[in-house]
Parts: sequence; structure tokens; C-alpha cells
Amino acid sequence: MMAEAVLANRRGGLGRTERRDLWWAGPLATALGLGGFVVYATFRALYNTDFRVVPPDSAYILSPFYSPLIVLPWLPPWVSPAILILWAPGGFRLTCYYYRKAYYRAFFLDPPACAVGEARGHDYRGETRLFLFQNLHRYFLYLALIFLVILSIDVVYACIWPADGGKTFGISVGTLVLGTNVTLLTLYTFSCHSLRHLVGGNVDCFSCVAMGQLRHGLWKNVSLLNKHHMFWAWTSLFMVAFADFYVWMIASGRFTDLRIL
Repeated sequence: MMAEAVLANRRGGLGRTERRDLWWAGPLATALGLGGFVVYATFRALYNTDFRVVPPDSAYILSPFYSPLIVLPWLPPWVSPAILILWAPGGFRLTCYYYRKAYYRAFFLDPPACAVGEARGHDYRGETRLFLFQNLHRYFLYLALIFLVILSIDVVYACIWPADGGKTFGISVGTLVLGTNVTLLTLYTFSCHSLRHLVGGNVDCFSCVAMGQLRHGLWKNVSLLNKHHMFWAWTSLFMVAFADFYVWMIASGRFTDLRIL
């Protein structure tokens, strides 16, 4: 059956296949998920308000879409601070090896699924010409690691509450939301294929290089995370959107951030 499906695919024609399963369900779900996130993130970046909660009513809580908060006085007020920084984490996801497969199938139907015909045939030249920027993924990885530090600092700020003219330690639902967000983003980033290659995937003999034992340990741990890279990609994507939504709700007064500790 699989051989027949492959032959049907080679004969060309968009969607041509011998497959009898719901092969289109995966690309459709991916298109809805990624498309919904892009629409929401674009709206929130342009909305440009209700993106942080400040003392004295609570701890300082900042939306991950706006972190780090960059305010340039010479820019017009309608230019959102989110626009100044979202290109970095957005570029990391756009060039991610998993997301490439996901949006190639979901939006470009290239191909729609395994053993399913595509419109352009098999004249594949790799990530060249228009998609040459995909090779920047490793450099976006370096930026993503910096953002993890910044978002972790935001969690610390979310634990500092005002108290009688001073400060005290506290945890709220907002603190847990930001903490969960940075945890999932860390798991997604540390399961990255480029990071796996960087720490040890490019080594043929660990005993022949400096710090070989350490690099081998790092490579094994990153490899364990890498097995679930798709899971971390989706959970971190939805969590970062939910974290922004939660901050939006409490900043606009629709929700009250419940202090737990």
C-alpha cells in the first residue's frame, strides 16, 4: 500500500494519493494553530496597551510579548515596544526545523503530507533563494538563549511585592503563569536541533576533544529533550500566548491576580 502511495505521489497532482487515512487532519490542525497564534500575536503587538501590571497594587508583571520592555522616546507613541523585540523569538520559531516542516505542509502544501502529491512536483532545491534566511537559525538560537535569561528575571520581579513602604516575597497566579511560560520556552529551546549539534552533534569522537565527557553528557541530555521537540514547540507556543492573555486581563482590570503566598 505504501509503495502504491509513493508511486501515486510521484505521478504528481496536488493531493493525489492512495492513502485512506485522514492525512489532511494534521496539516489542517497545524494551519489553525499557527494561524491563530500569528493573528493573536499581531493583534496584541499592535494593541500596545495593557501589557504590564505595576506596583503598588501588585508585583511587577510584564507580558512576554513585551519583554524586554524597550521604550525609545524618539519613536512615535503608536509604535509598539513589542514590534522592537518580537522579531527575535519569532525568527527562532520561523527558522526552527520542526516548524519548517509544519508550515511548509500547512500553508504551502509542500507536500501536504507523506506520500501525498504536491503542486510543484519534485524540483526541490532546498532552503535556497527566498528561504535562504532559514540558515540563520543558529544565530536566532543565541538570541533565544538571551531571552530566556530576560524572561527568568521577569519571574523574579513577579515575586517582589510592595509591603509597608518596602518589599516582600510573594507568589501569585501571575507568577506561576510566567514561571510556567519560561519553563516551557526553556524546554523548547534546549531541545533545539541546532543546540544538540552545537554541544556535541558535530563531534565524531568525544574522547578525542577537549571536555569530551562533559560535551557527551550535554549531548545526551539535549538528545532526550530533542525526542519531544514537537511537544515543547506547541506547548510553549500556546503558553506564551496564554501568559500574554493573562497579563492583558489583569492589566485591564478584567481579572484580579490572586496572591497565593
